[in-house]
Amino acid sequence: MTSRSTQTYAGFELPGSDLAVAALRYAEELTAPYVFRHSVRGYLFGRSLAVRQGLRPDVDYNDELVFVASVLHDIGLSDEGNGDQRFEVDGADLAARFLREHEVPESDVAIVWDAIALHTSDQIAARKGPEIALCQAGIAADILGQGRTQLPEGFADRVHAAFPRENLAYALTGAIVAQAQDNPLKAGPLSFPGGLLRRHLPPRALPDWYDLIAGAGWGDRSLDGEKDAARSPQELGELFVRHLAAGDLDRLAGLYEPGAVFVPGPGTTATGAEAVRESLRHYVEGGVRIGLELRRLHETGDLALLSSVATVDAPGRPQVTTVTTEVARRQPDGRWLYVVDDPSFND
Repeated sequence: MTSRSTQTYAGFELPGSDLAVAALRYAEELTAPYVFRHSVRGYLFGRSLAVRQGLRPDVDYNDELVFVASVLHDIGLSDEGNGDQRFEVDGADLAARFLREHEVPESDVAIVWDAIALHTSDQIAARKGPEIALCQAGIAADILGQGRTQLPEGFADRVHAAFPRENLAYALTGAIVAQAQDNPLKAGPLSFPGGLLRRHLPPRALPDWYDLIAGAGWGDRSLDGEKDAARSPQELGELFVRHLAAGDLDRLAGLYEPGAVFVPGPGTTATGAEAVRESLRHYVEGGVRIGLELRRLHETGDLALLSSVATVDAPGRPQVTTVTTEVARRQPDGRWLYVVDDPSFND
C-alpha cells in the first residue's frame, strides 16, 4: 500500500494514492473543521519531524499509512465514531472498518489501528514502529507543542496559515469531555478521557487509582507513612497531639487536605495548604501544647464530624479549655485527613 503519487492540498504536497485521497475526504466529511485541520497538521508536523530524524518516506516508513492514521486519528469524536469505548479505540475501530472496505491488507490495518488507539499514549506509541511513532509525534506537536523547536523555521506558521488552529487544544478537550459526560463508558477512571472528565466533576465523583485499590477487596494497606496515618477519624486527634508535642511541622501539616480550612483563633481563618501550615507553624514555634479528649463523633460514608474538649497550654499564658469542631474525610488510600478544623469553636 505504498504511496507514490502526490496531491497538492492547501499548498502542501500530500500522499495522493486512492486510499490517501479517500481517507482525507472521509475525515473531512466526518469530523468538525477544527478537528480535520488538526488531523492534517498532525501529519505535516510528523512528516517534518521524520526528516529531522533522518527517516525517509517509503524507505524507512510507509508514508501513506502515517497519513491515513493521522487524518483519521480523531474520527472517534465524530457522530459516526461515537460508541461505548474511549474515543481513541472507537476511532481506531471505525478506521479499521474503513480500511477493510478499501481492501487494505490486515497487516496495514493493524498498524493504523495501533497508531490511532495509542495516539494519546506517550512513550508506548514511540516503541511500536515508525508509522505509529510518527503519527503520535505529529499529533503531540500540534496539541502540546512537543518537538515544535525541531520544525524548520517558519514551517509551523505556514501550516497554521493554511490550517488555522481555532484554539484547537481547548476545543478538542471540550469535545472529549462532552462525549464522556454523555456516556461514562467512554471515560474509564484510568484513561486519558477519564483524566479530563475528572476535572469537570465534583471531588471524588470519578474514582482514581487509590480509590480502585482501596476498594479491591483484598485489604491492602498503604506502606508509606503507616505509623503516621490516621486509620480512623479519632486517630487524627491523637496524631495531632503527638506531632505538635514533637514540634514536627511537616507531619502536623500532613494531617490536612490540600484545600482544608483551619481556624487558629476567633475571626481568623486559614484556607489551603500553605495558609494552614503557616498557622500551625505559630503553634509549633510558640511552644503550644494541646490535649484532646473526644466528646462526639458522627460518621457518614467518607465524612466524619468530630468534637473534642481541648486543653491548651502555652508558655507564659494561663491554660485554656475549649470545645473543638472538626470535619474529616477518608482519602482514597484509607487515611483520614482534616477538611475543617476549628479548635476555637464552642457549642
